[in-house]
Amino acid sequence: MKAICKLVFAISFLTSIIIGAQNNYPQNYFRSPLNIPMQLAANFGAVRANHFHMGLDLRTNSQENLSVVAAADGYVSRIKVERYGFGNAVYITHPNGYTTVYAHLNKYFDQLDEYVKEMQYKDEKWEQDITFSPGQFPVTKGQLIALSGNTGGSAGPHLHFEIRDTKTEECINPLLFGFKIPDGISPIMSGLYWYDRRFSAYEPGANGITVKKDGSNYTTDVIQVNSPEISFAIKAVDKANQGFNLGIYYAELLMDGQRVYNFSIDQVSYDDTRYLNGCIDYPKFTKDKMSIQHLSELRGMKLKNYNSSGKTGIIHLEDDSVHNIEIVLKDVSGNTSKLITKVRYARNSQQVTPSGKLVKPDEAKTISTENAEISFSKNAVYDAVNFQMSEKAGTHADAVSNTFVMHSSYIPVHDDYTLKIKPNRKLTNEEKEKTVVLFDYGSDTDAVKGKWKGDKVEARFNRLGTAILLLDHSLPSVSSGWKEGALIKTSTLRLNGRTKTGDIVSFRAELDGKWLRFARVKDDFIYIFDEKCPKGSGLHTLKVTTANTAGNANTQTFTFQR
Repeated sequence: MKAICKLVFAISFLTSIIIGAQNNYPQNYFRSPLNIPMQLAANFGAVRANHFHMGLDLRTNSQENLSVVAAADGYVSRIKVERYGFGNAVYITHPNGYTTVYAHLNKYFDQLDEYVKEMQYKDEKWEQDITFSPGQFPVTKGQLIALSGNTGGSAGPHLHFEIRDTKTEECINPLLFGFKIPDGISPIMSGLYWYDRRFSAYEPGANGITVKKDGSNYTTDVIQVNSPEISFAIKAVDKANQGFNLGIYYAELLMDGQRVYNFSIDQVSYDDTRYLNGCIDYPKFTKDKMSIQHLSELRGMKLKNYNSSGKTGIIHLEDDSVHNIEIVLKDVSGNTSKLITKVRYARNSQQVTPSGKLVKPDEAKTISTENAEISFSKNAVYDAVNFQMSEKAGTHADAVSNTFVMHSSYIPVHDDYTLKIKPNRKLTNEEKEKTVVLFDYGSDTDAVKGKWKGDKVEARFNRLGTAILLLDHSLPSVSSGWKEGALIKTSTLRLNGRTKTGDIVSFRAELDGKWLRFARVKDDFIYIFDEKCPKGSGLHTLKVTTANTAGNANTQTFTFQR
């Protein structure tokens, strides 16, 4: 009977939290930005690489060029055009204090599209970030503002939709505004983990516990732990009726009926979204692509409005008694799941002993080897790290330094740190100008020009891994898919960019001596034929100049007929 009463109380408490959150925001003020039923491919707060998902991903039936409409009356206050990120995006500011954002668009509505094009030709720059006054582009609720697409950092056709506080620019969970999206499915739990927290959540790391479905709830065997100071984390997903895996909105941890920790994902700013890395088991996420969320605070995790319990979630077990553990998950629609289990301290514990240079939250730290130095700010780490740094002879053919290993790419860093590297021989000034820092994260690489400070190159990064100095004399290039002088019958020109190290950081195209607007889609450069190059206008000369990370520039010329 007591257990039933506790469950009823917990559900009532959680329901009151969600209703309270919704009451903070206007209900049914905003309409769907699409003219088809709202279906989610991703929700607010879902786990992404180095950030929370900051809005809703709305399905467009795997199509592009669906009508995107204004969610409410207001005015276009900003647009962005960028290679990654949002791609093409529209921001609409509303009189009720909120701004809506619509991203990955193919095209703006005609008047706005023409204005943006004029600015691109005026600036001779494809990427744009333009702000507008209230009177320039007013819109009404339901008015066409754009066509949906797959631009920027999008992996498939969809519409990314955000609601922000106009003053603070914090993103608010759009599902708190009363959108009608059918959802009768409770969150699904598939794993439970405990951590020895006497030193760090990273060492010795996660201990997996098998979760079993038990009727409408979940359970596990009695959890035997060998540390008196532990925390838990949960592997779970939410699902709306469309079947996509969504992020968890609310989680609560109780021990012996007392709340130990809870989190809810109502609002996050872009300045704080990287704190996600302190809310998840980052090593599991990067190694195994598993989304496991901590039911505790890491000491360097300072995300506002996330944990409202006033407690850290760290459990102190002072005896070998068996304690009751309850974990409750809830989505915005009120669907609830519960895990019930027990934990016991079995002693026989062995504590981690720091073996490297200790890096802790709230303490700046500089660590050196013979030819390199790394400097962390006090906000660098979320929990203690036994930091290991070493160097070895570089094996890359273009290397002009040793290879430097900065601990492990499986440990997160919150903000940028400074890395200084000394080359393994004296370089000429010309060679210094062609030197880049190549950083290998294991899953990908990044190249940075860096700045010379005395006899060292200084660069900034926000992930750990392996770094080396490379001398890069290679030229970037673009390749076309047509023969010289060919008659182009397609609606676009497409050039594919290539560079040996780093990226193409500069691209300029001129058609018969005048700048031509090419959009960049990952490594391709695309021009859609328009009045700048009409049909039947004879033989054209296209001059393309590119530059790469090292600063090497290359000019190529192509001819074609239209």
